Amino acid sequence: MFIESGSDLPTALLDPPATRPGGRPPVPPIVGPPIEASPRGARLHCPENRQVVRSLFVSDIHLGCRHSQAGALVDLLDRYQPEKLYIVGDFIDGWKLKNRWRWRPEYDAVLRRLMELKREGVELFYTPGNHDNFLRGFLANFGLIDIQDRFVHVAADGRRFVVTHGDQFDRVEQSAQWLSLVASYAYDGLLTLNWLGNRLRGKKHDPYAFCAGVKARVKRLVTHVSEFEGQLIADARGADCDGIICGHIHVPRIAELGDVAYLNTGDWVENCSALVENADGSFELVRGDGRVLDRLAARPAPASAPRPTAAAV
Repeated sequence: MFIESGSDLPTALLDPPATRPGGRPPVPPIVGPPIEASPRGARLHCPENRQVVRSLFVSDIHLGCRHSQAGALVDLLDRYQPEKLYIVGDFIDGWKLKNRWRWRPEYDAVLRRLMELKREGVELFYTPGNHDNFLRGFLANFGLIDIQDRFVHVAADGRRFVVTHGDQFDRVEQSAQWLSLVASYAYDGLLTLNWLGNRLRGKKHDPYAFCAGVKARVKRLVTHVSEFEGQLIADARGADCDGIICGHIHVPRIAELGDVAYLNTGDWVENCSALVENADGSFELVRGDGRVLDRLAARPAPASAPRPTAAAV
């Protein structure tokens, strides 16, 4: 299922046609007008201490995992006032909650902040991932939030971005999910050891930095094996889009790969990172403390055609 966010037409949600070779359905055509920036007057409330941005993308919060840094996410959501907020998968860690119910007060704080943003006029979009895959059985626009398998986001400068979690393009996840599940629990233990070690050393900044480095190396291997980025880039081209916005591998990154931009939001376990779209269509990859990790410039505006000069008589 594929929907272009901001479309006024409910028919923008299309059923995919016949499956293409390789088992993945082809990208259906995209209909609907480009997104126009919402007028600021439409907001019910915007405190002066918040930075107004056009769009905010977060992924891999993993509510239910003991190492989810949900409190840091609340701080980030208090810092920005977006017109559109995309949750790019693995918001809820269904794998962990299935085996042991763990729900902390900071998880409620995240939900309360999302409800506040909705009341303030923010549009909420949610594309599920592998850890909250159960939501793929409830794809619909519920008014409060629009849940679809993927969206097309049209940036302020006219560029089109596929927005999807990305697990569909991870061959390990698709062909051997049991291996991914075992690795998830093993890595959870490593996170615990990393946290305990840093606590004993009195280190409070970046408590999971060691694990982030380990996971980045492992994920680079998985990315190479599954050609993760290459498949996402090809999918964006097939959808006639200029870029892809995803999560899944917990490695925040902005890169221009040929004619397509690849933007990975990172996560809220090791990296505490998010993707921000500014009013001009540029993007910034930011940490929860406000540090900017990388940028993608806006597309230059087309030069206006020169005025015709008067012909000689």
